[in-house]
Amino acid sequence: MSQRNNTIEKIIKAIKKEAIKWEYPFVSEWARVVKDPFTTLVSCLLSLRTKDEVTAKAAIRLLKKYNTPKKILKLSNKEIEKLIYPVGFYKTKARRIKEISKKIIEEHNGIVPNKFEELIKLKGVGPKTASIVMVYGFNKPDHIAVDSHVHQTTNRLGLVKTKTPEKTKIELEKIIPKKHWHEFNELFVQFGRNICVPISPFCSKCPVKRYCKQVDVTRKR
Repeated sequence: MSQRNNTIEKIIKAIKKEAIKWEYPFVSEWARVVKDPFTTLVSCLLSLRTKDEVTAKAAIRLLKKYNTPKKILKLSNKEIEKLIYPVGFYKTKARRIKEISKKIIEEHNGIVPNKFEELIKLKGVGPKTASIVMVYGFNKPDHIAVDSHVHQTTNRLGLVKTKTPEKTKIELEKIIPKKHWHEFNELFVQFGRNICVPISPFCSKCPVKRYCKQVDVTRKR
């Protein structure tokens, strides 16, 4: 095993060990929502430019009952807006969720397409959302799902040197062993929420500080 691969394994192991402590109070309620490609897709759409806890609570309100494209289409835009408020751009997201539900019914027989290339054809679904649906909705770890948390933390650690999440995805897939692809997003999202936060990260209690290059870190705790 190369030195870099050895370091990556140690980083993942250390974060995984610490992540046991990182749970939100709404996690038990979220567990009652059906997890499938459609609910994963909608949750991801709600999360764009919205705080994680706000996203989760909105997803729970909407998806505990309206968890299929057919059920979504029974709602008016106003009803969806009310259920997902106060997520960012809630009016646009309500309209987009209905549009996607309609397209899934009309063009995919009511079933979320299980190919990355088909997912990104849905209006409003980018590479990040498509990757998350493939990995967590379809349980197909053929991609590393990269959002802002994963992009920021892996650059800060010095694992990659990239400018966008899309580039980060490409570079991480070159260096992260495939056995870790399924868990990688969830692990590093939690790491980015709890320790390696965007402003003034908690370096003093970071489980991987010995491996971190602290790229662009100007303030820390």
